[in-house]
Amino acid sequence: MNLESNNQYLAKTLHGLEEVLANELRAIGAKDIKILKRAVSFSGNKKLMYRANLELRTAIRILVPFHSFRVRHESALYNKIRAIDWSQYMGVNDTLAIDAVTHSKYFNHSKYAALKTKDAIVDQFRDKLGKRPNVNIYTPTLRLNVHINEDQCTLSLDSSGESLHKRGYRTETLEAPINEVLAAGMVQLSGWKKDCNFIDPMCGSGTILFEALLYARNIPPQYRRDYFCFKKWKNFDENLWNEVLKEAKENQTDFNYKVLGFDKDFQAIRVTERNMEQADLMGQIELKRKKFESLQPPEEKGVLIMNPPYDERIQEKNINDLYEMIGDRFKKAFTGYDAWIISSNMEAIKHIGLRASRRISLYNGALDCKFLKFEIYAGSKKKKNENLV
Repeated sequence: MNLESNNQYLAKTLHGLEEVLANELRAIGAKDIKILKRAVSFSGNKKLMYRANLELRTAIRILVPFHSFRVRHESALYNKIRAIDWSQYMGVNDTLAIDAVTHSKYFNHSKYAALKTKDAIVDQFRDKLGKRPNVNIYTPTLRLNVHINEDQCTLSLDSSGESLHKRGYRTETLEAPINEVLAAGMVQLSGWKKDCNFIDPMCGSGTILFEALLYARNIPPQYRRDYFCFKKWKNFDENLWNEVLKEAKENQTDFNYKVLGFDKDFQAIRVTERNMEQADLMGQIELKRKKFESLQPPEEKGVLIMNPPYDERIQEKNINDLYEMIGDRFKKAFTGYDAWIISSNMEAIKHIGLRASRRISLYNGALDCKFLKFEIYAGSKKKKNENLV
């Protein structure tokens, strides 16, 4: 594997964000882009791999496939992995972690496949050198991804090391926080062009607000992160990495509108403020404790994204009344806005009383959700009865 020249990579993502991720990859110069299921493959050089880890908002991991083979038995898996010269990738004093995913009638348990892989690698070192590398599941020198689809096994180096949704700005959360990658994807799916205000009227711990602000100012989502697995690799180029960091900082921009967050819960506002302080973003998001039913937004047009309760993890006394109130408030106060809601409660959504102009399937954790766009225009209230979702 030669990362100095073009190499093939795989960026993992969440269901429904594949197109968004592909567009992000095009923007940083990736080639040979191919959309897959919860992933996008692409090619590029080492600098592009560094940029992908730093700058992609909707990627979970950046994998580097380097070896594949057919296998149907656990003993064959062990032998074929042990036949690889692992001293190319790590030393005996380095640490190791294995992630395995299996979709195979031959390998029913991914954890067992990971265990056999680990055994093959450490046994090779022990037989050659008399000692073995240790396992470190948090910050290993080498994180190996094993993917078995029926009898096809693909080995990939995980260049990220830790999931890229962990931005480092969210030190405190409330119940049922939204994933950072999902929030970033929703911001881009909304079509917001950074040419108007952005509002989250039920902001919780502030994840959607943070992702909107970072996007608006072109701040890399990993601007606070120091650990990437590729930085422990033998071929890590510190000068090239510093060049990537420098260019990313130079590409940051000002934002001439407002990012506004509201929540009825005092604790939510306090948590978001503390997260803003942790993220060195104090003063860049306007926060106010306010119930949605009395919220009066700026009169100029804007984009609104909200993640209301679904009546799943956060219980509401009457979820249908809540969604009916949301729809009424849209019609009374948000004329000229594009309003987006993510929810898994399809029955409650009907009580909004507006027809969605777009419906996008997404998953919030294990919950099958719809991300719905409502274009609020003068006269929406009159259309309530005929424009049901």
